[in-house]
Amino acid sequence: MRGIIGLGNPGFKYQLTRHNIGFLILDRFAEKHNLQFKPSKYDFYYSEGTLGPSDFFLIKPTTFMNLSGIAVLNAMEHFNSNISELLIIYDDLYTQFPQIRIRNKGGDGGHNGIKSIIYHLNTNEFARIKMGIGQQSPINNLSNFVLDNFSEVELKKLDESFPLLMELIEHFIIGGYQKSLNHFSKKSKELKKELNNQKDYREGTS
Repeated sequence: MRGIIGLGNPGFKYQLTRHNIGFLILDRFAEKHNLQFKPSKYDFYYSEGTLGPSDFFLIKPTTFMNLSGIAVLNAMEHFNSNISELLIIYDDLYTQFPQIRIRNKGGDGGHNGIKSIIYHLNTNEFARIKMGIGQQSPINNLSNFVLDNFSEVELKKLDESFPLLMELIEHFIIGGYQKSLNHFSKKSKELKKELNNQKDYREGTS
């Protein structure tokens, strides 16, 4: 059973912070598929659904970020899921906002939630979608930056990214990491071609 885990911090004051991008994406996915989150006996909220032939579960840990691995491990045991069936969604300070990265393994990149998951699962080989929150200008205080709310401009750009993010999650649920990666590669090529066409048009009319 495939599981999608969005990382974030529980509580209203963290709701729209950059560090809670995993929660925001899962909330949008649940809304799209008419799902509701409910509390569990573990340290996470969860929801279950079916997409095509595949059953899946969504998880939002309530452990706070640096103990996310505990919730992920409990969810795997509760839903009898293995590592290859997991997709972790989280913010990446070292990728420019609002770029998206998809990987099937890697280090923690300084992210405490991923660090905790690697520790408790004893592996770094799990699929992940990283949503960039980085900026072109230097960031003076990293801790304050990730715990600050998204600006209105950023929220608008984030909203434009949601359709692709929803598709990536759906492809993962139906066909796993490779199907999601193939879709991402296809969309990236289409976007690059569109941007090149726009550039050629502007140069042709200048």
